[in-house]
Amino acid sequence: MRRFLWRPVPQVLGDVKIGKNSSIWYGCVLGGDVNYIQVGVETNIQDNTLVHVAKTNASGNVAPTIIGDKVTVGHNVVLHGCTSEDEAFVGMGATILDGAAVEKGAMVAAGALITQNTRVPSGQVWVGSPAKFLRHLTEEEQSFIAISAKSYAGLAEIHSQNCKTFEEIEVDKLTCKKWAQQSDDYDSHLGIRCEKPLQIAFPDKMASKGPY
Repeated sequence: MRRFLWRPVPQVLGDVKIGKNSSIWYGCVLGGDVNYIQVGVETNIQDNTLVHVAKTNASGNVAPTIIGDKVTVGHNVVLHGCTSEDEAFVGMGATILDGAAVEKGAMVAAGALITQNTRVPSGQVWVGSPAKFLRHLTEEEQSFIAISAKSYAGLAEIHSQNCKTFEEIEVDKLTCKKWAQQSDDYDSHLGIRCEKPLQIAFPDKMASKGPY
């Protein structure tokens, strides 16, 4: 009997537009029911994140959720009627509420709470609950945001193999590791850094499509 690798599929419901090469990961819910959600290009929304909208809020304004290009949204984030501009970074477990905006190239730290109608200025890191300004991003951190978006675009191509069996996916993982040693482009694309080439042996049972 063949074994299959199962992961919860993302749910994309209602008025939702997703740009080219963006990825919505396992267990995410995007609910464009009473308003719309817009996701730009090469953006990644990671596992178990909830993206929702509002018909009205405390100020009486409509509140769609707009996520720009090359944005990284970490695991278990809640985005509700807010805006994340291009190349913003939202850390794991953060919550961003109605009318709030994370400007281009800004970073919201893991677990932070961005309250209603708050703006996180470009180039800044905000932390805490409620979140406050911590410091300005370093050049290295700014570069990391762009690398993160590119890496997840590459990973999405690999993880789009849900129709394959467990054994086939395991073989593909070994193949990816092997090619990562041989291709500088592939190395950079996935953010993999290896000091020494690996000697990978492919067991006969891994190459077979039959059961173990």
